[in-house]
Amino acid sequence: MASILEFFRQIIEWLVNLVSSLGYWGIFILMAIESSFLPFPSEIVLIPAGFLIQRGEMSFIFVFLAGVLGSLAGALINYYLAFYLGRKGVNKLIDKGKISLINEKSLKKSDEFFERHGHITTFVGRLIPVIRQLISIPAGFAKMNIYKFSFFTVLGSSIWVFILIALGYLFGENLEAIDNNLNIIILLLIFFALIVVLIYLLIKRNKRSKK
Repeated sequence: MASILEFFRQIIEWLVNLVSSLGYWGIFILMAIESSFLPFPSEIVLIPAGFLIQRGEMSFIFVFLAGVLGSLAGALINYYLAFYLGRKGVNKLIDKGKISLINEKSLKKSDEFFERHGHITTFVGRLIPVIRQLISIPAGFAKMNIYKFSFFTVLGSSIWVFILIALGYLFGENLEAIDNNLNIIILLLIFFALIVVLIYLLIKRNKRSKK
């Protein structure tokens, strides 16, 4: 057990050195990749960066901006890939009858859903691991308003980036504390996302009842 912990400490130390050597542009590039076509845990980028902030080797504001803007850049890559390439490819397959599970009716429903609820879906999706990397694709398919998409992507990403930086800052190389707190935070974020969705649905319902 001790050897395994030592191994992970060496990995963390290597990641800290990597982030330190790459600097803010490195964080931006890695977060862009993380949010786009090659998803990997953003924890391995921002938690070491938070530790470097604690040691006074990096600036919180620049790490935060690099993380958020990198997340937005990666999300926009997925968005535009889906916007320009995805739907055309899907439509071609539908026209040739090669896909039975996807049809124009279901695609139209997806478009209509994102037209009505795309902003809240994008925001909530950015708070949940795995989903946060994928939420840009249906938004691109539905041609969601790019300004709304960008705003709610930044809003959701800001919360996630801040949490990871804070974990690195508070717990440094304490892997057990980071892992335990991260699991708790993810559960809290999922609960928070459910509350946000519930409030949103209640507001929409009240607006419809008043008409």
